[in-house]
Parts: sequence; structure tokens; C-alpha cells
Amino acid sequence: MTLRLPKELRIELKKPFGNLYKGRELECIRSIKHDFRNPTKMISVGDLATFYLIKSGTIPDIGVVDGMIMRKPAPEEVVRGTMVAEFRNISIDNPAGRITEELIFALRESLENDKPTRIFVNGEEDLATLPAVILSPISSVVIYGQPDMGVVAVSVTDTKKEEARTLLRRMEGNTWKSRL
Repeated sequence: MTLRLPKELRIELKKPFGNLYKGRELECIRSIKHDFRNPTKMISVGDLATFYLIKSGTIPDIGVVDGMIMRKPAPEEVVRGTMVAEFRNISIDNPAGRITEELIFALRESLENDKPTRIFVNGEEDLATLPAVILSPISSVVIYGQPDMGVVAVSVTDTKKEEARTLLRRMEGNTWKSRL
């Protein structure tokens, strides 16, 4: 069971879904940590966002990575930097341009677990931000990289959850999306 990203939604999803912090990743992460001092949960989506969050001294509650940066293999330093001992590790399949039930279940289960989790995605993690926002508790923050711009921080609110649900409803695929 999979949701597929239709062409007409691709351009819309390239826009930041939250607050864009412009600049170098580490500087952006430090600003985000300053602005979101005590989030309920912190979820990072993407290898660089996860790497720099850890490098700044914060282990996210969930780090979703795929070993790729802009469709190219991530440098070994980045891959190793997302494999900290504090994480329990889950590996799932999620093809590019899709959101699978496996991804949803991994996020849900990880949010219910007290131990930080690294979800390694065989495929692509780019769309994980939407279900992460929907599933995360209010006052959480979901961060992800915005290519060539900086890092986006999504403050999880009821309004943001509904915006994410609206986007998911526009995706093609199975009806299980109504359970989010």
C-alpha cells in the first residue's frame, strides 16, 4: 500500500513547509535549537539535517535517513555521523516519490518508543516530513534540509497537521491515508 506523489504536487512540495532558516546547515541547526528549546519531540528528515543536529550536540528522537544527499551517495563522514550508539536502528523500504505504510508504521512506533531511533530508508525519505508532522505530538519540531537554501523547521500544531493531511489527500493511492 503506497501513496504516490502526482506531478502537479511536486512543485508545491518544493516550497518550505515551515520556517526556512537560510545559511549553512550547522548555523541553521543552532538557530533552530535556540528557537525550539524544549520541543515535545524532535524529528530530523534527511542525512544532512540529522548529521548536523547530532554534530551540534542533539540526538533527535527520530532521524530519518537514506544515505543520499541530492540523489548522490552521502559522504562516509555523514553516514557514520548519523549512526550514533544512542539510536536503535530500523530499516524500511520506501521508493522515491512515495509514502509507504511501512514508513508510517516505523514513524508511529518510533514516536511511541522512549529510545531515539534512526530510520534508514532503502529508497527515499524526502516525503517523510508530512507523516512525521501528522503523527508527532503538538509542540514537536520536524526539521529537514531545503536544497541550496538552508534548513526548514516545522512547528507541529493542529493547523500544520491539517495542512499535511490536506497534502496527503491529494496524493494518488490507497485509502489508508484517511487513517492519518
